[in-house]
Amino acid sequence: MNIILQERDYVILQSITKYRFLLGRQMKILASFSGQRACDRRLKKLTDVGYIEKRHIIYGIPYLYFVTPKGKKIFNLDFLTQSVHIENIMHDINVVDTAIYFMKTYSLPSTDIASEREIKHTDGFNKKVHRPDLVINLNNETICIEIELAVKQFARLEKNVKDNFITYDKQIWIVRKESTKILDNLKKLERSYPNIEVIYLEKIQEFIKSL
Repeated sequence: MNIILQERDYVILQSITKYRFLLGRQMKILASFSGQRACDRRLKKLTDVGYIEKRHIIYGIPYLYFVTPKGKKIFNLDFLTQSVHIENIMHDINVVDTAIYFMKTYSLPSTDIASEREIKHTDGFNKKVHRPDLVINLNNETICIEIELAVKQFARLEKNVKDNFITYDKQIWIVRKESTKILDNLKKLERSYPNIEVIYLEKIQEFIKSL
């Protein structure tokens, strides 16, 4: 089976590899489809020719779409991710939703947002170096974004906050309202590292539902 490639197809594959994987609903937004049905039809065609593949990994979560080696070659992509840790899937889904939130709220092009996967590709895979989930350029500031869903040891959290304080103009932490321990720890750290801002994950989720 052959298809005529469209510019939107490159956006789809580039977006998938940028964030490791994507949900269909996320690609509808990122590739500016008029509706989910049109998006799903195109994804099926790209799947049928072997440029992307879909996997159902966790019950209750829709198919995850990945770029295949064939897709990487055809679209001349810099890298691809073919596996994902199950325990990171919900975190990574929230990372993409957060990126969409900032793109839509501040009219940011995709090129003004760097994902952790892109940063790792650019600076090498030194495991000792902390990398935020997202980095955006906004209003002449470089801002890092961290999606924090699980409680870390305070010392580890402080190290990440300190690294962000040194490296970026502002650091935004995305936290659930119910995560009182994380919120308390960030409040303590804000005394020494005053460039911290918190946004509730629920706010982002509500925004995504409205799109």
